[in-house]
Amino acid sequence: MQNIRAEVRLPTGDLVGDIGFFTKRLGMRMDRIWPADNPSHACFSGHGLRLRLEAGQGAPGRLAILADDPVLIAGGETHLTAPGGTEVVIEPLDPPVVMPPTQHEFVVRRLADKAPWIVGRAGMQYRDLIPSRLGGSIIASHIRIPDGGPVPDIVHFHKVGFQLIFCYKGWVDVVYEDQGPKRRLTAGDCFIQPPEIRHRVLEASDGIEVIEIGVPAEHVTEIEHVITLPTPDFRPEREWEGQRFVHNLAKGADWAPFRVPGFVARDTTINANTRGVAGVQVVRPGEGAAPWTKHDADILFSFVMGGSMLLEGEGKDPQRLTEGDAFVIPPGMATRYAEPSADFELLEVSLPGAFRTEAV
Repeated sequence: MQNIRAEVRLPTGDLVGDIGFFTKRLGMRMDRIWPADNPSHACFSGHGLRLRLEAGQGAPGRLAILADDPVLIAGGETHLTAPGGTEVVIEPLDPPVVMPPTQHEFVVRRLADKAPWIVGRAGMQYRDLIPSRLGGSIIASHIRIPDGGPVPDIVHFHKVGFQLIFCYKGWVDVVYEDQGPKRRLTAGDCFIQPPEIRHRVLEASDGIEVIEIGVPAEHVTEIEHVITLPTPDFRPEREWEGQRFVHNLAKGADWAPFRVPGFVARDTTINANTRGVAGVQVVRPGEGAAPWTKHDADILFSFVMGGSMLLEGEGKDPQRLTEGDAFVIPPGMATRYAEPSADFELLEVSLPGAFRTEAV
């Protein structure tokens, strides 16, 4: 039989306040929320009702019919209006993750620009590192929790194509589905969270800061109401949509020549464990001066974790980048990493994981 649900959608001028009202006052459960950095949508269920709140002031409300095959509902139409004026939309019950085409641009985001920190999911503070999000293809967030201790998180998962958590400062404890007891991520370490792996943030140190990459930029966070963590089985070989969970440690890592001469890098094994979806490397100065280079990656994002360097780009003024700054270099643009300080350290994330770099 066709799996069909109805969902009432209502506008709200206070999404955060309404979450507590519907869950605590009315006893409904929250099933999903998005986007994580600045939530604008939240779904609830209870009392025989499925409800979605949408931030902003709009129409009094509308009804959504969610079906496995929307084409079979209402003759394939997607928007209907009842005689009395009620708006009805027809949508897939579980829509696939859509990867929008990348809108390439050169981006520099400075910590000194004092972009606002926004309170997002579970009380964490988010700073947006790519304001344009390259047309919706990626979100890069600098996340911090000023006061350590237990994190008010619940078991959840994300409907994403790729997601990275890189610990920049401090430590954080997280528990993952089929990956044993809680794991501690310390400065320099990283996780990749394969699509839909269940997890929960448990506790963090004072001043914890992480860099989180999500592809695509807007993706849904689902609340898990059945599975509890930790799960009884340890299955390091398990894959989620072709990707394996990675917990990469900075301690004891091997360093090798970087794709750009004059630097060395340590690989986090993410390219291999995502079957080439993405690559993550940490970069430090090596020997000699770096040449001008071009690359052909679809997305090449970098975050300065320490020290400074001069970023030169064709047609652009040279920019001295320091700790906390981020940048994106589009494919085909000639750039040069010049004058790195001795303590310079860079986090580089690429999609895909393997791509070509050439000197120009």
